[in-house]
Amino acid sequence: MEVEYGQRLAALRLQLARDERRHVTLGNVRLAIVAVGLLLLWRLGTAGAVWLLVPFAAFVLVGIRHGRAIVRMARTKRVIAHYEDGLARIRHEWIGRGRTGDGFRPADHLYADDLDLFGRGSLFELLATTRTRAGEETLARWLLVPAPHDEARARQQAVRELAGRTDLREVIAALGEDVTVAVDAPVLRRWASADTTPVSPSLRIGLAALAATTMASLVWWWSTDTAGGLPAALLVGQILVALRLRPRVAAVEQAIDEPAHDLDVLAGLLRMIEQEQFTCPHLQHLQASLAGGGRPASAEIAGLSRRVALLASRRNVLFALPAALMLWGTQWALAIEAWRDRAGRRIPHWLDVVGEFEALVALGGFAAEHPDYVFPELIDGPAQVRADALAHPALGTAGVANDLALGGDAPRLMVVSGSNMSGKSTWLRTIGTAVVLARMGAPVRARAMTLTPLAIGASIRVLDSLTEGRSRFFSEVLRLKAIVDLARQRPGTVLFLLDEILSGTNSHDRRIGAEAIMTTLVRTGAVGLVTTHDLALAAVPERLVDEAANAHFADQFVDRQMTFDYRLRPGVVQTSNALALLQAAGIDVRASGE
Repeated sequence: MEVEYGQRLAALRLQLARDERRHVTLGNVRLAIVAVGLLLLWRLGTAGAVWLLVPFAAFVLVGIRHGRAIVRMARTKRVIAHYEDGLARIRHEWIGRGRTGDGFRPADHLYADDLDLFGRGSLFELLATTRTRAGEETLARWLLVPAPHDEARARQQAVRELAGRTDLREVIAALGEDVTVAVDAPVLRRWASADTTPVSPSLRIGLAALAATTMASLVWWWSTDTAGGLPAALLVGQILVALRLRPRVAAVEQAIDEPAHDLDVLAGLLRMIEQEQFTCPHLQHLQASLAGGGRPASAEIAGLSRRVALLASRRNVLFALPAALMLWGTQWALAIEAWRDRAGRRIPHWLDVVGEFEALVALGGFAAEHPDYVFPELIDGPAQVRADALAHPALGTAGVANDLALGGDAPRLMVVSGSNMSGKSTWLRTIGTAVVLARMGAPVRARAMTLTPLAIGASIRVLDSLTEGRSRFFSEVLRLKAIVDLARQRPGTVLFLLDEILSGTNSHDRRIGAEAIMTTLVRTGAVGLVTTHDLALAAVPERLVDEAANAHFADQFVDRQMTFDYRLRPGVVQTSNALALLQAAGIDVRASGE
């Protein structure tokens, strides 16, 4: 995929260079036409004004081609940015380039902050290639709420099919006028769901007839030498009608202003879903859900976009007077309100379909850009998870793969000991991230993976709260209680990931409290890992017999330098490095008097 992206990017850059030259040339031609027109006006004067029609027509025609060249350049730049971002993801240079999704970060979620689902360098930033807010919302929801296995399997099929649709992803990237997120779904949903005042067809017909009659009478009055009583009366009538309907028109204009942004992107996505040929049942179901109800969804949204554009056209200085004479604003405002009354109730469903399609396309791009990742096998039964050569997708070539086996015929609890910076917390995040991706229907960075429907409960990054008067230790206690409650409510389904459990208390209380929590979780049928550098906790697996095991990460000193290989090994760690790290930081740790 890196080679294909590179080839497409090179071709696009050549095309952009040609378009920029054409843009400059057409701009110079327009200036030359203006110069010719001014010369004709100077040489021929007003008597030869008819000849000015020639340069005027040429100016208009070249202007149209110039406008098309500008649009083509903007589109090419959007697609170039799309492939540059894709190459950055493939080369693991994507952190800081994408969207963080901070607005979707929930409070007190059982794993969102612990697994870095949102924020700079997050899983959301890696996955979010969606073009609409609806797509972002769907992707964020999938990260936070695991899908049932049947749904996840259906998504896997769709993602596999979409992974090969490089051209489709390019077309989506080219939609709209910018590379940023388009279509504010919440705003559009609120507008579509708001109460409407039905527009009488007879009112719209009457307004059209009044405007047409007024214009015809004005033309008749202008072309003849008759009195202007009739046009004047009609104009007065129009003014009274416009004043009577002004509050309603103003309300429509104000309501549609924000929801109308980037409707062409929404129409393009709907048209794509309607017209693409899919073999996957899940994608076919999405496609079929847009059918029915009269006109295609894409045509309906395009019609709304056209009505909004026509309403806005009256703000053009050159068109303002004819628009007023034709009741232009009033007619098109009522046309928009009539559209909402007729089709607005279908917008939430259309946005849901577009959001899901975009999320699937984003996961398809993720799969295409990481062809060595695998789709996990999703099985039913008591809690278990197995993985071969599992690594974190955000670490690139620096990520070290390890194997995992929890539940089934393997122990349900693994106590992972190890020194500071040896990789314990990263291993917990690697496992949690893989489970999140698996339950979304996405591929994971592993050679193979199998898991049951697991609900994650993590205590990896727990912070104190000044405003709520909570210490870090008490915050951790509350999180652990929530995880234990989840395990009791959903026995045999929970995956717990506990980092340096109860590190904020003395070693005696810590050992007793940690052992009680681990034992309780294992007894509910949950599976999980607990990391620690307190070797007293490594004795817990001995008391849980076959239900628990020890593993560790180690460090080594080579030429007075501390090194880590981040390889998970069986058993309890035999070394520690806290004093060495203090010494390396320049802190004298020798006891007084030594």
